[in-house]
Amino acid sequence: MLAPILGFERPRLTAEQQSRISKLRKARLGRIALHGLAMLSMGSVLTALIALRTAILCLAR
Repeated sequence: MLAPILGFERPRLTAEQQSRISKLRKARLGRIALHGLAMLSMGSVLTALIALRTAILCLAR
């Protein structure tokens, strides 16, 4: 049986298939969250290095 979704037809999934897809989505979201956290951390380190460099250059004058 096909269920209409936004004008498209797709086959209904069994409970096992939905569970597997749900686990894959959770894993993907977890990876995205870790990548986002890594980017924020790198941005913070870069900002701190720029501030340190600026302070050193200002003190050297």
